[in-house]
Amino acid sequence: MTVRRSEQTRSAILRAARERFAAQGYERTTIRAVAADADIDPSMVMRYFGSKEGLFDAALTVDLRLPDLAAVPPAELPAVVVRHFVTRWEGDPADDALLVLLRSAVTNEQAAARMREVFAVQVAPALAASLGVERATRAAGLVAAQLLGLAVSRYLLRLPPVVALTPDELVAGLAPALAATLGQAAGAETAGA
Repeated sequence: MTVRRSEQTRSAILRAARERFAAQGYERTTIRAVAADADIDPSMVMRYFGSKEGLFDAALTVDLRLPDLAAVPPAELPAVVVRHFVTRWEGDPADDALLVLLRSAVTNEQAAARMREVFAVQVAPALAASLGVERATRAAGLVAAQLLGLAVSRYLLRLPPVVALTPDELVAGLAPALAATLGQAAGAETAGA
């Protein structure tokens, strides 16, 4: 029971931290505010994470939980990738570490480095399974540009025309663009050979 309660406390702290970091950024977020949001004593935040920097680092831990893209037919790959991210963000964007990371990466070098790491370590290898290693690195950067653009427009800036779209409309609208991007990445690799 103690282990479960400990994990619940840790999860509550991380959720509160992600919401604070997303709303206020690193500099304006305080341990006291996070603790108040999690309804715990500030000493508990320090006990679990050691420092504000440790809390920030933990809040920025991102597992994209990408599906096995090697099993996806190439023609379906763009829609599968877009749907994966849209489904993830539609679940609970306030607690999504990737969105916190995105918001923070603009002004915080630690977050920017983590964002680069996420796409290098998770997206490029996932795409390599379907596209091959040489095309995957370039493709990961272009895929990131499009998907992070969606995240900024829909979940951070909340642009009305983008917010008004259903998840299916987002997939239908972005999958062809992503297909063109993946084709462009393939073309650029071929042109460079």
